Amino acid sequence: MAKQKPTAEKTKEPKQKGNVKRYLGFIKGYWILTLMTPVMVFVDVIIGLQLVKIMGDLVDYIYLADTPEFSMHTLHMKLLEMLGFCLLTLIVGYISSRCSSIATMGFGANMRSALFNKIQDLSFENIDKLKVGSLITRMISDTSRIQSLFSNIIVIFIKGPFTLIMALQYALNISTKMSRIFYAAIPAIALILIVLGKKAVPLFKEMLKRTDDFNGTLRGNINGIRVVKTFVREEYEKSRFQKIIEAVADANIRAQTLIIFISPFIMIVMYACSIFTMLYGSNTIIKDKFAGVTDGLTIGQLTAFVSYIAQVLSSLMVILMVFVSMIVARASISRVNEVFNEEPAINDNDGDPMLQVKNGAVEFRNVSFKYSEEAEKNILENINLSVRSGEMLGIIGATGSAKSTLVNLIPRLYDATEGEVLVGGENVKDYKFTNLREGVSVVLQQTMLFSGTIAENIRWGKLDATDEEVIEAAKAAQAHDFIMEKEKGYETELGHGGNTVSGGQRQRLCMARAFIKKPKVLILDDSTSAVDTATDAQVRAQLRTDAFKDITKIIIAQRITSIMDADRIVVLDDGRICGMGTHDELVKNNKIYQEIFVSQQEGVLAQ
Repeated sequence: MAKQKPTAEKTKEPKQKGNVKRYLGFIKGYWILTLMTPVMVFVDVIIGLQLVKIMGDLVDYIYLADTPEFSMHTLHMKLLEMLGFCLLTLIVGYISSRCSSIATMGFGANMRSALFNKIQDLSFENIDKLKVGSLITRMISDTSRIQSLFSNIIVIFIKGPFTLIMALQYALNISTKMSRIFYAAIPAIALILIVLGKKAVPLFKEMLKRTDDFNGTLRGNINGIRVVKTFVREEYEKSRFQKIIEAVADANIRAQTLIIFISPFIMIVMYACSIFTMLYGSNTIIKDKFAGVTDGLTIGQLTAFVSYIAQVLSSLMVILMVFVSMIVARASISRVNEVFNEEPAINDNDGDPMLQVKNGAVEFRNVSFKYSEEAEKNILENINLSVRSGEMLGIIGATGSAKSTLVNLIPRLYDATEGEVLVGGENVKDYKFTNLREGVSVVLQQTMLFSGTIAENIRWGKLDATDEEVIEAAKAAQAHDFIMEKEKGYETELGHGGNTVSGGQRQRLCMARAFIKKPKVLILDDSTSAVDTATDAQVRAQLRTDAFKDITKIIIAQRITSIMDADRIVVLDDGRICGMGTHDELVKNNKIYQEIFVSQQEGVLAQ
């Protein structure tokens, strides 16, 4: 492991350059507002400093009230001047805030859109690696932190240093000696920021990792809430969740403790500077008065100087906010960049955009597969299988025999490690994803419906489908009857994940969504496991009609009754084909198939 570290350090710098360019790209469409924001901030700072000067002059002028030089008209004009600057800073502040708000929201929207699009381009292998819960955290929490950093950079990061420099200059113009107090204060604060920053970054990374665990657990628990209640494991889950949130809270506390320390430290420095300034300034004014010095430090200048001290130290607080934001966002940027820099394990860059799936013929040539290069054993081993266009192929085998993995290679959800997979006589790698997957329709083992109506979910398979096509697909999937029993029929809202319908109904809606595409190859991955045997038989009868005669049907099933009338049945065992033939042939000649058949027949008889 130690040998890999130099390599990582060498590749880090080019990535950082690319990352800066990437984030600048998220400002697209908002460049004018982004540039206007610091301009307005500059103007606002200058007005604020000028207001302090006017205030100091006003204090000195009031002290002339008992002298011939004093005039109420002049006093009123100075007050009006001060009021004018206050109104001006109000207008400038409004413009600055509006510009920064719109630019920040636009930046965040562009970033989330780019991240979402990137996730859509990733393959199953990439998603497995990054984890769904972690991707959700990056999409929500991490992007929010980066967006906050962007806002701080275009406003606070500009305002802080500029205020610091200008306020120091104004303070130096009043008194060079009193300004020396900054020479000790500023380096002390800078040193604290550097030390705490180095300690805080790893703590924030740990905090985000704990947050990933929290989101993953929460997502799994909510999705599986029915299982939790079925097994009466509420108390167990409460206890487990409590430990996770305590770990998250502990990581947050350890990360935030360092940051919380900085603010009181700077406040102490600020008050100390103010006290020393007042002591030194008051002593100087008193000495000058008794010595008869007329051009020395005035009360108004001391008042202005104290205000400049407050602005200098406040600007350090502002810079601190950006610094803290950078510490927090640094870990988030690293995590978001991990997604952006993730190369899709499968891409269709070499695919022919003109190549279409012309028929449903499927062929596996010496195919082997494993999920990672480090894995010692293949999941699939030396698969050779040819499926004719229009044929109905059944696949059966014990749990873990790689049935789903086999069919996932057809639409290139994964790529074969060795060998070739052909669809329509062409290697699947020669197709563009869109063309290949338009020709191959899959009903995955895990049913997934989206928020929206039943019609919208079925039409998801073919966005321009007519109402007649939606109904036809629902009838083919044996879903029409239960849909019409609902008050709103096809306009019934399904809710998140289709939680308003049963498991068997979800499966039938997913089948309807696949049927409506009228693909060349139809893959049903154990998609009738939750329906009764009568409905299962009706679906199989539908697959034998003329509407499906030119479609290749590949059906994975646990029940032999679901595939016994298939043209051929493939028996998988531990990733290998250990039998192939019709139902009758396999009952006679294949031991594994015989065992499955006998066990299921005994189960039926026992019922």
